[in-house]
Amino acid sequence: MRTIANVDMARAWDGEEGERWTAQADRYEAAGRRHDGRLTGAGLVASGDAVLDVGCGTGRSTRDAARVAAPGPVLGVDLSSQMLEEARRRAAAEGLANVSFEQADVQVHPFADGAFDAAISSFGAMFFADPVAAFANIGRALRPGGRLAVLAWRDLGRNQWVTAIRDALALGRALPEPPADAPGPFGLAREDHVRAVLGAAGFGAVELEPVDEPVWLGDDADDAWGFVRTMGIVKGLTQDLEPADRERAFASVRAALAAAEGPGGVEFASSAWLVTAARPPS
Repeated sequence: MRTIANVDMARAWDGEEGERWTAQADRYEAAGRRHDGRLTGAGLVASGDAVLDVGCGTGRSTRDAARVAAPGPVLGVDLSSQMLEEARRRAAAEGLANVSFEQADVQVHPFADGAFDAAISSFGAMFFADPVAAFANIGRALRPGGRLAVLAWRDLGRNQWVTAIRDALALGRALPEPPADAPGPFGLAREDHVRAVLGAAGFGAVELEPVDEPVWLGDDADDAWGFVRTMGIVKGLTQDLEPADRERAFASVRAALAAAEGPGGVEFASSAWLVTAARPPS
């Protein structure tokens, strides 16, 4: 990785957060499988395209794009060296020869001008310290008329998979909410903010389509708890509790997971945007 502008996010994702996601890669990829299907099903990637996958993580969206774009090349980029190593392993195991991965800060990385036909991101584009600069850099990497497709979470209140865990962990505390329009999971939650950012970055034909798909957390409550207990939100909201209160919070989360069990396992409602846009033709 050459230059880093997004220092705070690089520290997290190329550190403890990236390690946690890598260790639970199977679970995170399974949790969002329906959402990724909407991304690759948007029709913006075609056979022979050169594709950039922004914030690719362990590479599920990169691999999905590679199957559609073949024989076109697909490059996945991320801040996390751990997640990229796992992405390379998974792509090799699937025999995908048109995939490569690179550690890069998309906000400042020197992509070749016009190198890609399409850029995609599955929940990886909400973390930019300067989103206008980042999307402008992505736009320069697209050929004239090149296409952009981004999945990003809508506002917190629409995402039960987060609010149910937060509520269970609260134990009567007033918990801080993620700030709007700031780097983080809900950094692209507001439609007017997304339109303003992409417009300032030089994109046109901006469209936002709601994607309301369940997030799958496990086969049953015990299975889901084994995954959920590793999440950053659980650590962050319990690390300052006394041991007895921490155990009460954990029991509360387990009860919430049990209440959400259904025929398909433990699932919670979620809401995201599928944002599409294009670099102007000239």
